[in-house]
Amino acid sequence: MSCTDLPVQSPLAKRKNPMVHTEINAPEVLQEMQAAFFRYEKALVENDVHVLDELFWNSVHTLRYGVAENLYGYAAIAEFRASRPAPALNRELVNTTITTYGQSFATANTEFRREQVHGRQSQTWIRTPEGWRIVAAHVSLMPTAT
Repeated sequence: MSCTDLPVQSPLAKRKNPMVHTEINAPEVLQEMQAAFFRYEKALVENDVHVLDELFWNSVHTLRYGVAENLYGYAAIAEFRASRPAPALNRELVNTTITTYGQSFATANTEFRREQVHGRQSQTWIRTPEGWRIVAAHVSLMPTAT
């Protein structure tokens, strides 16, 4: 499908505010999402591949844009995780922002710092029957001040 095949305006866009009934950061949903995010972070710095794989949605629609790789589908992400070397993964998170939209959708964005590297990470999460899962992720590095 090309961009020219897409509808000009979705039926939802005709409503004055399609998000009017969506609660942002409902306390119980936000708490669940924060727990999932920090579980992912712990697994990342400990290179707990089992948990990392668990927290990505097992779907061909899942994607991860990394610093040097574009991964399409759960299988490609799991293969990357299994073969990735894991030296010095500890990092400090700054400016972490987690936002939930309704009961089943969330974004998590953070900046991270390691001794020689500064970067940022964005994740899109959905609630599945198995729990919160990442459906899209992006990691990029930023220049460090000298």
